[in-house]
Amino acid sequence: MSGTGGTRAIATGGRRGSGSRLGWNLLGLLVFVVAGFPVYWMLNTAFKPAKDAIDPDPSLLPTGLTLSNFSRALDIADFWGPVGRSLVVSLSVVAIGIVVGMLAALAISRFAFRGRKIVIVGILAVQMVPLVAMIIPVFLLLNDLKQYDKLTGIIITYLTFILPFTVWTLRGFIVNIPKELEEAAMVDGCSRTGAFIRVVFPLLAPGMVATSVYGFIQAWNEYLYALMLLSQEHQTATVWLGNFTTKHGTEYAPMMAGATMMAVPIVVLFLFVQRKMAAGLTAGAVKG
Repeated sequence: MSGTGGTRAIATGGRRGSGSRLGWNLLGLLVFVVAGFPVYWMLNTAFKPAKDAIDPDPSLLPTGLTLSNFSRALDIADFWGPVGRSLVVSLSVVAIGIVVGMLAALAISRFAFRGRKIVIVGILAVQMVPLVAMIIPVFLLLNDLKQYDKLTGIIITYLTFILPFTVWTLRGFIVNIPKELEEAAMVDGCSRTGAFIRVVFPLLAPGMVATSVYGFIQAWNEYLYALMLLSQEHQTATVWLGNFTTKHGTEYAPMMAGATMMAVPIVVLFLFVQRKMAAGLTAGAVKG
């Protein structure tokens, strides 16, 4: 009898486990559909004829494929210039932000100094300030520094709201790396800098990659400051999409084609970095 009861309990637990997994799988599928549908609709609109894009009764499935929207998107205004400027701005923000952020996160995580907690609270407080509230002060400051309508000015502006997140994120990764690893390396003859480069840096690499991806996406997709602080001659890719909205209306199909072309660098970067992140996490786990 006891054996039969145990078998029934195991069978019931197995059914419950299967039902729980099925529920989570369905929830994951629902989240995927909700998150992926806008991307699908963008691609669907980009490749459908322009007249179908404004159909009041649109079809969920593509009825016809055309590349004319991409040609129209490239002809309506200069495309490669804004994309090139967005790449310069985004890569510069990532490069400067990751170096400065790593040094700041290392100082906050590994050294005790007066005002350390105030710095940490200040980093959090800066992230709570709405970006739209800083437009006028930023404009006045850049105008005084002769950086208005310059890519260097927009890079400095982006760093003001990407750096706090970078510092806070990297601090979390550094805190989770035991100090004993550095101390052991220093006992073996490494300097503090050598211990960081040989021990901490390889383990910190996955966090740096993830933070860099976030910073790149934020700088690439930012619209408001690029619109307010750059003229049409120096506009970035996100502002370039505004050329499809005129006094005669909005050309939705070419706009979606332009948005698709803009999304390609982000997708390629993410697919490339995703493999690097997985390899870095595996290598860090083995070395740790």
